[in-house]
Amino acid sequence: MEGTVFTPSLERMKHVKSEQDEMLTKPFLEVCKLILPVLDKFGAAMTLVKSDIGGNISRLENKYLSNPTKFNNLYSMVQVEVEAKTAKGSSSCTNGLLWLTRAMDFLVELFRNLLAHPDWTMSQVCTDSYTKTLKKFHGWIASSSFTVAMKLAPDRKKFMEVIGGSGDINADMEKFCATFSPLLEENHKFLASVGMDDLKAS
Repeated sequence: MEGTVFTPSLERMKHVKSEQDEMLTKPFLEVCKLILPVLDKFGAAMTLVKSDIGGNISRLENKYLSNPTKFNNLYSMVQVEVEAKTAKGSSSCTNGLLWLTRAMDFLVELFRNLLAHPDWTMSQVCTDSYTKTLKKFHGWIASSSFTVAMKLAPDRKKFMEVIGGSGDINADMEKFCATFSPLLEENHKFLASVGMDDLKAS
């Protein structure tokens, strides 16, 4: 593999914003998609997260494809739903964007933990990241299934070797967190501005 598992998403991230500094739907979803191969390397531990992310990407992508011009800007989907009073529905794109952003927060935190705590086991890394990000929005059932899944986390050394490819994995991971974090932050700010950032899982 040329470069690391982060190389494609780092490349794509350069195109997420328009010249008017708007978040573009297609490139943002592509960055999220390009990070999914990292989850594959976790094996069973991330099955839940991966299917959740995949489902939310598909939902937003289908909406985008229904009218690429109208939904070129990521937040336009949310605005349409807020105006129609359908944003809080469980199958809304607003909900999809919210949970997709939260899942990406979890991954960024996970990569940060890998960088900051070289002595932690993979299970510690995952659990700490989960506690800091998704846990407060999850009900008891989601929380318990997550805790169980984290026990299946792979060996840390093996995992790092697999995602490293031929590049400098720590440098790329750091760059990914530094570049992607502000974009996620922007999503949260926008969702908060329309009163949608504090929804919990049903």
